[in-house]
Amino acid sequence: MIGRLPDPPPVDRETARELARRELEKPVYQRDKPSWLERTLDRFAEWLRDLFSHAQAPNAKGGGAEGWLSIGVIVLLVILAAAVVLWLMRGGRNRRSAKDEALLDDEPSTSADHRTEAERLAAAGEWPGAIRERLRAMARDLEERAILSPRPGRTADELAIETGAAIPELADDLRTAVRIFDDVWYGDRPGSAEEYARVTAVDDRLRSTKPKALDDADLLPADGWSSRW
Repeated sequence: MIGRLPDPPPVDRETARELARRELEKPVYQRDKPSWLERTLDRFAEWLRDLFSHAQAPNAKGGGAEGWLSIGVIVLLVILAAAVVLWLMRGGRNRRSAKDEALLDDEPSTSADHRTEAERLAAAGEWPGAIRERLRAMARDLEERAILSPRPGRTADELAIETGAAIPELADDLRTAVRIFDDVWYGDRPGSAEEYARVTAVDDRLRSTKPKALDDADLLPADGWSSRW
């Protein structure tokens, strides 16, 4: 017969605590343990709940001072949150969109000037500036050829609309060039050599294209000659 195994020695309190600690340290138990971020958020949420709870009854007996203090803290948090939102919105906005909507400024320039500057910027890999200068060259060229009347403050979108009316076959190309310009200049995209080449191709087509034929009534205005061409 097999003899009876001896009973295991009794486990004291310290030994049981140590065995339990080792058991809980196993990965299977640590997997579901909240992270430090979750614990921090839980504590913050609990603090907010207490804050709003005290703020709901500032005149309650025995808790008036604490209630008014909670209201003051809530107001301060709202002000800080609003300030952060405004700061982020202002910082994320492209400042160029507020001051550079006009494609051409009042400084005298020629289309050749803008094309030269565009090539210089393109050689340096500064694609947003190069694309902008190429579009400015188009605007100045159209004014030089009296296809568009000189108008300070004309935007790129207005350039596309007005030029599309004068030269319909280039309307889609102009819209494409303006869309590229908007993306890189106002949208903070880096631009590329390919996009610059597309805008340059539109400029080249524009230089070799004449505006649509005018009606007889448009060809001879009141002073007897037309400046359209």
